[in-house]
Amino acid sequence: MTTTELKRLLIHRITEINDVSFLKAVKTILDSKTDTEVLLLTPEQRREIMESKKEIEQGQFIEHESLDKEVARWANAR
Repeated sequence: MTTTELKRLLIHRITEINDVSFLKAVKTILDSKTDTEVLLLTPEQRREIMESKKEIEQGQFIEHESLDKEVARWANAR
C-alpha cells in the first residue's frame, strides 16, 4: 500500500467515526507529527549544511549499513 493509498484509507475511515473523544485523540497525535518548527540556523550551520550536501552529491559519504559492517570488522580485528 502506498503512502497516498494509506492516507486516503485513513481519511475515509476517520469520516466514519463519530466519537468526539476518539477524534480529539487522533487530532492530538496528528498535531504532534505535523507541527512545523522553524529552526533558526547560524551562518556557520548553513555553510556546514551546504558543504555536506555538496559532499553527498559528489559521492563522498558512506551508507549506514556499510559503516556498521566496517566498524564490526574493526572490532573483530582486535
